[in-house]
Amino acid sequence: MRITVTHTEDRTLCFAAAQLRDYLGRMLPADGPEAVFALSVRPARQGENDAFRVDVSPEGGAIEGNSPRAVLLGVYDLLHALGCRFWAPGRENELVPALGREALAARYEKAASYRHRGVCIEGADSRENILRFIDWLPKLGYNSFFLQFKNPYAFLSRWRRHDNNPLLPPEPCDIADAESVLAEAREEMARRGLALHTAGHGWTGEALGYEALSWNRSPAPLAADMRPLAAELNGVRGLYHGVPAETNLCLSDPRARKRLISLVTDYARRSRGVDYLHVWMADYYNNVCECAACRKTTLSDQYVSLLNEIDRRLTDLGLDTRIVFLLYQELLWPPIREKLTHPDRFVMMFAPISRTFERSYDPDAAGTVPAYVRNRIVLPGQLEENLAFLRGWQARFAGDSFLYDYPLGRAHYGDLGYIHIARIIHDDVSKLDRLGLNGYISCQELRSGSPNFLPNYVMGRTLFNKNEDLDALVREYFAAVYGPEADRAFRFLAALSELDVCDYLNGIGPREDPAAAEKMDRAAALCRDFAEGPLPEGAAWERLAYHARYGALLAEALNLLARGRTAEASAAWERMARFIRAGEAAYQPWLDVYRVLDVTRAYTGFSPQA
Repeated sequence: MRITVTHTEDRTLCFAAAQLRDYLGRMLPADGPEAVFALSVRPARQGENDAFRVDVSPEGGAIEGNSPRAVLLGVYDLLHALGCRFWAPGRENELVPALGREALAARYEKAASYRHRGVCIEGADSRENILRFIDWLPKLGYNSFFLQFKNPYAFLSRWRRHDNNPLLPPEPCDIADAESVLAEAREEMARRGLALHTAGHGWTGEALGYEALSWNRSPAPLAADMRPLAAELNGVRGLYHGVPAETNLCLSDPRARKRLISLVTDYARRSRGVDYLHVWMADYYNNVCECAACRKTTLSDQYVSLLNEIDRRLTDLGLDTRIVFLLYQELLWPPIREKLTHPDRFVMMFAPISRTFERSYDPDAAGTVPAYVRNRIVLPGQLEENLAFLRGWQARFAGDSFLYDYPLGRAHYGDLGYIHIARIIHDDVSKLDRLGLNGYISCQELRSGSPNFLPNYVMGRTLFNKNEDLDALVREYFAAVYGPEADRAFRFLAALSELDVCDYLNGIGPREDPAAAEKMDRAAALCRDFAEGPLPEGAAWERLAYHARYGALLAEALNLLARGRTAEASAAWERMARFIRAGEAAYQPWLDVYRVLDVTRAYTGFSPQA
């Protein structure tokens, strides 16, 4: 085949051509007349989301997009229409069918439902995990990736050190290693035209003189000259829990403001390849400054004032960097007096981290914002209350915005079947426009593939097309992964999902819970029966059997915890931990052992010795 591109100097357009050649070369017979394809870019209209047009036949044809990235998305969409299924990160986890030339006939146009469609890194990740995930994203219709902090040190070091898994020998990891992986990740994102989101956490710790690239405690005490810049709590200024990234600033102190503003503007000036720069406060709540000057206002008012100063500095420097600001913890409460002067500079990110995942958003539900009491807030669990906070901010900001949500960050471990959490994701995403939001970024483990990657598959395809039929997506996914006996896998996982305890695992509700105990008792029995029965051959079925064995152990521990038998529950948790630690070398891309153990200790309530 012959493929022409309109802009030979554009790396994303050339990459799209290489991908089309590669996949069609594997799918179509080598004989026959030459097929000629043209890939081209048309000007994007004001405010237009990713859009492309496909017009191909056995003789060739054209794919046109409103950006090079859109052309690449069009290539992958055509491949999907021809039967390709990209069901997990990695080329070995793709279904690429053999076709006759006559199958190559398609004519259609598509435009993305939402502007922001991405994933944010979490968990413990190797270099390969990060790069393979980036490669996977556009194949599902995603267009962005968010590397929290200024580099992925927090996530890379967890894996290299094998935190929570003493069975694997620790490997060295330093900031230089993380910078090297960051450079590779940015290169691969640029090749695919993916939008880069960066920073967010760490600004307050850096303003206090630390290299705040993780949530780790600092062995170094706060320097004496930095102490006045830290938030005052109970009459004392210092590091909160010893963690720079969790320590707020005294935002009424001119020096603290100046240091933070300079850090943000200097980073924006040096990092021209960043599409969205996140500027957040400390990652903990009920620890904002209590000094007399700060008490005269609210954290949200101070935050908006700070953002306006950053905007002025960036404008003076001639930088058009987009700044993402955060509705999270204390910042869920909208400002009382301040308002963003130039809203076009900013993107609003709504992050309801304490929400329930037992049900989806109802755009018509009514809720109220509770009164703000400094350092005495309670994070909202119910969706109605969370949406009330969003509407309060939307009354003061009508610009670009997206939802930053956590379905695959903690709660998903309470859904051993992944059908329930996939449905929540689908239903949430399909309603984003009715919530007044223009997209979604999932803060999640990249290794969220046990039992499979169905939730991310559903997320990506529904973010591109909010009208995707969930049942059809599930059927095509299971057929690609499990083959002729896909229905058997679906019945097992659907039955497990009927017994989900997402909120319980995430620490929501009382720890003694007879209903959760009963569900987990039944889930453990289902998992044992499945793992012990004869199963079809193949890697996907082997992984499903492994998941069932892990699920039985986790369900047994949750059952005991929910019955109030805490000592027995912790012993059962340790049995589960030993099992997944022993299996991590073989199942590393599919289950994040660090995160499973960290979440179930920190949120679910297990208190094991291990």
